[in-house]
Amino acid sequence: MSTFQAPKGTYDLLPPKSAKFLAVREAIAAPLKNSGYSYIETPGFENVELFSRGVGESTDIVSKEMYVFETRGGTKLALRPEGTASVLRAALEANLHKAGNLPVKLWYAGSYYRYERPQAGRYRHFSQVGAEAIGAEDPALDAEMIILADQAYRSLGLREFRILLNSLGDKECRPVYRDALQGFLRGLELDEETRRRIDINPLRVLDDKRAEVQKQLVGAPMLRDYLCDACKAYHEEVRELLTGAGVAFEDDEKLVRGLDYYTRTTFEFVHDGLGSQSAVGGGGRYDGLSEMIGGPALPSVGWALGVDRTVLALEAEGIELDLPSTTSVYAVPLGEEARRVLFGVVTELRKAGVAADFSYGGKGLKGAMKNANRSGARYTIVAGERDLAEGLVQLKDMESGEQTAIALAEVVAAVAARLA
Repeated sequence: MSTFQAPKGTYDLLPPKSAKFLAVREAIAAPLKNSGYSYIETPGFENVELFSRGVGESTDIVSKEMYVFETRGGTKLALRPEGTASVLRAALEANLHKAGNLPVKLWYAGSYYRYERPQAGRYRHFSQVGAEAIGAEDPALDAEMIILADQAYRSLGLREFRILLNSLGDKECRPVYRDALQGFLRGLELDEETRRRIDINPLRVLDDKRAEVQKQLVGAPMLRDYLCDACKAYHEEVRELLTGAGVAFEDDEKLVRGLDYYTRTTFEFVHDGLGSQSAVGGGGRYDGLSEMIGGPALPSVGWALGVDRTVLALEAEGIELDLPSTTSVYAVPLGEEARRVLFGVVTELRKAGVAADFSYGGKGLKGAMKNANRSGARYTIVAGERDLAEGLVQLKDMESGEQTAIALAEVVAAVAARLA
């Protein structure tokens, strides 16, 4: 055992579980690749200001959970706690919005970091797949985002998730609601930190999960009563497009999400089999974020889905993914000449697109066959001096146990044909 362990609240992703995580990432990305979204990667750390401006000073993410450090040059940086601000910063820096084809559609996958209290489904290091559509204000784009996430989850076999939907209004109608909500909240018995939120972003108080706070929020003014006609019409079109696509959702008037940049459409994917950490992903429209971080007005919408949480949701529903074996053919050489020849066969199999592995370390037949079994290979190629003298190898079907002698010159084609 090593002297060192993974830091508290983090985890190592190891085989065989890592194959499940990889399959989940690929399943979430598949509908995006099929819908005009291109891959983007951003650094694991950014300037602190990007997140304090973009995500919001009032959020728990910025005020409590960011990993912040100072470089030797005196620059203050933060490990990225979420993906949207970084992706938008990168798109603006590269002037992708000036290429003329809006929206700019991007998808990404990576690790994110928040200093949280570790518990099942909540880690200090976690994995997400996200998507952003930058530079267009269109209800169809908001609906597309939700439909693609729904499609990804259903392709994995998930059925017991729910989609919560709300509208947070825009710069026209939200200030009126904000004033009304602030007036209501100031009359409640709240702790000092929550009172500070009333001044910075009162909508965040609605998102407070504490029972003693939620009890006092009964009778709070509802945002739907303050939406302007344009926001009402926009939200209604999103709802109609989702219904037309056969995507079920629930209206949730208290849904705020934990980031300050959202406007109009906001949504969350929840799974009731995960206990208190029920959100598996979510997102929304963020029309003012580009201007907050110094860019032009670029209305945008996006989401991020948690890979860790999605794996927990699969386990909660008892879903086993059909994961292909990492090895199809395993070569077992008996003797030095066979070692040289079969290593060449394995190389040729790999060139032909067959997943092949080799018995390294000079093990005997019994030990090598145990390794072949553990590898999950469908076929094992065994050869000794006598086989090679006759120009043959033995091909063993690991499912049926049947063993066939095959000409060495034909083994690559024969194995490829059988696997096909």
